Amino acid sequence: MADKDYSFGTLSDPPLDQDNRAHYRLTARARAVLELETGLPEEAVTETKRLVCGIRDISASGLCLFSEEPVSPEALLPTSVYLGNHCEPFNLMVEAVWCRPHETSFLVGVRIIESDETAYVEWVEAVAAAMAQD
Repeated sequence: MADKDYSFGTLSDPPLDQDNRAHYRLTARARAVLELETGLPEEAVTETKRLVCGIRDISASGLCLFSEEPVSPEALLPTSVYLGNHCEPFNLMVEAVWCRPHETSFLVGVRIIESDETAYVEWVEAVAAAMAQD
């Protein structure tokens, strides 16, 4: 997978009246691994299920993902984002903002939560560097 291909915008962005983006988006071929908890909240034991998603586009504050499963809006999910030009994944906390069917899968919009316990600062720097590339 060649994860270094970035460009502004996407070919199928939502209509302007549905676009709440605060930052420019870059298309990127990369992947994200969401950690989903399984089990009932009142159970003491929960298992972690990993959902591997393709990435449609990225920004400093969010991602648009291709997912094989729906993701519940407002879910807070630990996430590892793998970009090809970085040796280590970016470990981030994200909040699912929306999820809608797309062809045979789902598109999921997530907002990156700023936290000192994640690679948030490194993520912002990596996105800024990608935007500076010609």
